[in-house]
Amino acid sequence: MYGNIREYLKKELDNIISAGLYKEERIITSPQDSVIETSEGKEVINFCANNYLGLSSHPALIKAAEQGLKTHGYGMSSVRFICGTTDLHKTLEKKISEFFGTENTILYAACFDANGGVFEPLLTEDDAIISDSLNHASIIDGVRLSKARRYRYENANMNDLEIKLKEAQAQRFRIIVTDGVFSMDGNVAPVNRICALAEKYDSLVMVDECHSAGVVGKTGRGVTEHFNIRGQVDIITGTLGKAFGGAIGGFTTGRKEIIEMLRQRSRPYLFSNSLPPMIASAGIKMFDMMTETNALQKKLYDNTEYFKEKIIKAGFNIKQTQSAIVAIMLYDARLSQDFAAALLKEGIYVIGFYYPVVPKDQARIRVQISAAHTLDHLKKAIDAFIKIGKSLKVI
Repeated sequence: MYGNIREYLKKELDNIISAGLYKEERIITSPQDSVIETSEGKEVINFCANNYLGLSSHPALIKAAEQGLKTHGYGMSSVRFICGTTDLHKTLEKKISEFFGTENTILYAACFDANGGVFEPLLTEDDAIISDSLNHASIIDGVRLSKARRYRYENANMNDLEIKLKEAQAQRFRIIVTDGVFSMDGNVAPVNRICALAEKYDSLVMVDECHSAGVVGKTGRGVTEHFNIRGQVDIITGTLGKAFGGAIGGFTTGRKEIIEMLRQRSRPYLFSNSLPPMIASAGIKMFDMMTETNALQKKLYDNTEYFKEKIIKAGFNIKQTQSAIVAIMLYDARLSQDFAAALLKEGIYVIGFYYPVVPKDQARIRVQISAAHTLDHLKKAIDAFIKIGKSLKVI
């Protein structure tokens, strides 16, 4: 039975390998941190984690998770509306709403589920979704699950967005959806201008804050803080799996009635187990920590600016960024893999990104800066990039 498709899959995999597009998984044998150990027994400086604030192994979050494990057990063995809601889940939802200045919040197993479950319960074939061309795959999949009319505008291009909004006036309701920070380029969406157009053309606005929450804005409250438009975005989705501790879990926060409808009809919420209590407990502690101080955000900003300045001075071509993502452009897929492999030998852990993760001929090394990086870490990375860049004739 498996014979024909087996041969097909083998050929496809061989093609992926020969094209230099095969993705290897490196094995980490230590906690996630700025410095990690791999299965080869080597200690390396990690520049490819979404651990923007360095919280993934923070002692306070580990202690809070242990406390949640002791008081509420390991797992819920249920979805929320049956017997899967604890006081920890409700407290975490309240903390998220307070952090973003929204009316209500709903938790998901991951932000992929939050984005996958937001459109279908709210929109019908009478409505329109206007989506940025570089939106995350989870948004694209969520849009596909809805019967709403689909429009696609060029990345962060407000002229093209306005054209699409004019076309979408034929539909009943409209929603503009964008990433807050685009994960492959590191650019911040012009959400202030998006909200202005939404007001002009009677549209809702949704922002995925996965790579911007905790990172963008003076206190890490994301793009609405960055542009001073708190309260104007109708729907915000995000994750606990990046800056906010790095474990698992997603959320949608926003207008009260929208969140209530998602509780009633959002399929990933209704048919997936509740977050483990230890994750909710650590999440509560994390939001408490972020409310008390923005020292981690300041350290992250300082680290990012230092790295960008030095890497540009060295002659590398990078995407312009207002986030902690620095995309060092190499363009060629195989070169990006060779560059990353050579950096690993120098003790710098990064990954080369190439098609289909990014467009063809747009391969790059994506460097992700963390508040946990020291100045010495940054200097070692810059020196290694310059050494390998010269040896591979990139600079």
